[in-house]
Amino acid sequence: MIRIIVVEDHPIFADGLLALFRDLPEVEVVGVAATAEAAIELVERNAPDVILMDLQLPGMSGVEATAHISARHPAVAVLALTMLSDDETIIAAVRAGARGYLLKEAPPTEIIRSLQAVAAGQVVFGSSAGSRVLSALSAETVRPRPLPELTDREREVLDLVAAGLTNHAIAQRLFLSEKTIRNHVSNIFAKLGVSGRAEAVARARDADLGV
Repeated sequence: MIRIIVVEDHPIFADGLLALFRDLPEVEVVGVAATAEAAIELVERNAPDVILMDLQLPGMSGVEATAHISARHPAVAVLALTMLSDDETIIAAVRAGARGYLLKEAPPTEIIRSLQAVAAGQVVFGSSAGSRVLSALSAETVRPRPLPELTDREREVLDLVAAGLTNHAIAQRLFLSEKTIRNHVSNIFAKLGVSGRAEAVARARDADLGV
């Protein structure tokens, strides 16, 4: 039995998915959420095997939710199911930990096959999105990363600092303690050789962060 959570804020599309899975004896829908925050709560309570994650959600994005869930529940497979096919979103979803990426135009048979595949531990990119995924990831590998001395988490924190968020706000956004954020900020200052927030923001803006 594959236990799944459907995260989708469009009721008609969500109902279509539920109808599709209702006819599959090996699939059990253990939760439905219309927001990322609700999805995170459902994961804590229901321990699913797979999450079908829309990436365009009100409030916290599906990419942010994917990162949070993948970090805290690595055994849970996230299958992105979205209308978005731009390179930036694809890279962000894969970096966040999505094990599959499907466009909503995929036929029901492909959705079912992809669901079964990620539940079995495979990584799946749908036929409509596959070429875009490979193209985006290939471009990413040759494009130099901004501020390479920083870790991915430090770059994420610096991006939010440059966007004007306080340590408290960043901690809430990333589901981390404020003390952890302060430690990240201190490490960022040390690695960049800056003396304060203003200098760090200037460096971040030069690297196209926080924009």
